[in-house]
Amino acid sequence: VQLCPDTHTKLNAAYVFGTTYQQSCKISVSKILLDFPNPIFYDLFLEYNGDNGQENLWAVPVLNLNLQYNERFVNQGSNMNNWLLTRRFFLVDVLSGKETDLEKPPRVIRIASKITISIRLVSHMQRGTIYPPLMTVAYTDVLVQNPETQSVMVSFSVNYEMNQSEAEIQTDIALGVLGGLAVLWSLLKTAGWKRRTGNSIIDLQTVFKFLLFYAGDLANVFFIITVGTGIYWLVFFKGQQFVSVLLPLPSQEQDFVTYVACAFSLKALQFLQLLVSQLTIDIFFIDWERPKGKVLKAVEGEGVIKSAAAPVSIWRTYFIANEWNEIQTVRKINPLFQVLAVLFFLEVVGFSNLALMDASSSLTRSNESYIAPWSRILRFGVSAALWIAIAILQVIFFSVFYERFVEDKISQFVDLCCVSNISVFLLSHNCFGYYIHGRSVHGHADTNMEEMNMNLKREAENLCSQRGLLPNTDGQTFQISISRKMRLQYDWIHETLTRKRGPARLLNSSANTFEQSTRAYNSMNKFLGSFIDHVHKEMDYIVKDKLMLERILGMEFMEPVEKSIFYNDEGHSFGDVLYYGNETTLLIFDILFFSVVDLASQSFVLAAILTYLQQEIFRFIRNTLGQKNLASKTLVDERFLI
Repeated sequence: VQLCPDTHTKLNAAYVFGTTYQQSCKISVSKILLDFPNPIFYDLFLEYNGDNGQENLWAVPVLNLNLQYNERFVNQGSNMNNWLLTRRFFLVDVLSGKETDLEKPPRVIRIASKITISIRLVSHMQRGTIYPPLMTVAYTDVLVQNPETQSVMVSFSVNYEMNQSEAEIQTDIALGVLGGLAVLWSLLKTAGWKRRTGNSIIDLQTVFKFLLFYAGDLANVFFIITVGTGIYWLVFFKGQQFVSVLLPLPSQEQDFVTYVACAFSLKALQFLQLLVSQLTIDIFFIDWERPKGKVLKAVEGEGVIKSAAAPVSIWRTYFIANEWNEIQTVRKINPLFQVLAVLFFLEVVGFSNLALMDASSSLTRSNESYIAPWSRILRFGVSAALWIAIAILQVIFFSVFYERFVEDKISQFVDLCCVSNISVFLLSHNCFGYYIHGRSVHGHADTNMEEMNMNLKREAENLCSQRGLLPNTDGQTFQISISRKMRLQYDWIHETLTRKRGPARLLNSSANTFEQSTRAYNSMNKFLGSFIDHVHKEMDYIVKDKLMLERILGMEFMEPVEKSIFYNDEGHSFGDVLYYGNETTLLIFDILFFSVVDLASQSFVLAAILTYLQQEIFRFIRNTLGQKNLASKTLVDERFLI
């Protein structure tokens, strides 16, 4: 019944149970006339062994789509009760198209252009019980004009299907339950965000922020459901010894593809919101260095020389600003290695073969064997599983080995701040942020190499005080929840600082603008330093530990009304304003981007290339705009950020 010519191995693959088979080709009319001079009628039987071991034959019904009854094509509807099944069929009818003389070529030939054998699994049976197969035949009439140049397209396929209603119901239940939990989690995030912004009024901005939170959480729900579905079909279809499940048909995969598209769209929205929030943070470097001695300085316009405090070097601030600029896009995984490793296992090792719609779980296929069509669910399941597995291995290697024995850029930055005698004051929200205490225990850091080494040696031998903000503690990093009064004072100074910016045009800016910016910078540095030193009693702060529930929910229960609150933070959570603290969001976005491109193009190679390109594009945007924001908020000339 297979009209297309091919090798016996590939032709016989159509009758290997569980293998979805598709074959199509163009056959010239002249070859049809030569090979089928007379019609041959067939009756199709399924040979099987009965319970007593005796061989039996089961007549396979035929659904002829061209059959007319009462001038209606009764077999072309979806209602089985109206079908008229037959037993006999033919492949080519040349004889009926001859008009007067049987020796002359026919005017019309009728050919079975599409033959499909459908095999349906009986639900809730563990031994692979199937219903009788159904053969569907569609005929095409071809008007013979020039047999040598004419051709006709024919196809033959074998489909396996099962009732997917139970799986759809379970998916809907999971989506409903997890979607409801996502609403609650988004409400908690919104409440925490309101507390951190210092605004208790529910306005349009609050509703918009809730929708953004819900978009990210709902994306995670869709991601969990799609990954779970893909891995489920991969494991249970490929690993079953007795047939109990069959893959969804391509038409049944539409809901799955829709879920993946929704997950990607919502995660992209969350990712863009993350970028915007990171590119608009408030940051300032507090320089604790004090002048050492005095210098003689000529007073401009008076012609006299007066003594003045020795200027403090700005190079330490520039150095810390550059280091902060470098760690903005540091990740816990190597994106290039991640993409190459996934592509290596898919295309070189052969994990992509697990996505074929056949029962084989082999990673290699010979050139002579039949290659079944791809399953979109299995392609997503295989690629997502590899992405997650390789990412987990990378994170474990990064956390256990690389950060411990090679370099830990986040901890090194904190140490560098202390060595440089510079603290970092960060505000990611209106009234919430992070503080890195970098005040040197030696009082100054602008010194020569010999004294610097002596200071480090004293620290190593515990001959000086500890680095912590509080006496006799090592805590240098804090989450801070500042009072409204503190924020207003910060904004007032910052407005003066940014009213007329001079850093980007340092050489051609007016003297008044430069002096105003310098004065504002010194005012901010003095204000924040005095704030840390508890000088302003009306804007004081306390230091405490977060409650366990506060850490889990990512919010603060106490509102800083009169005093700001510094929460001890040993986990360096200031990484949340960097790529470093958002690895999960970035990884899921990469997986979904890769999967969407692959589902659209059916090419793992193209998906890998485009995924790496988008990673580099967004990394460039994050670095470039983050550098501009850093220069704007800290008054560090952008020309010194390299």
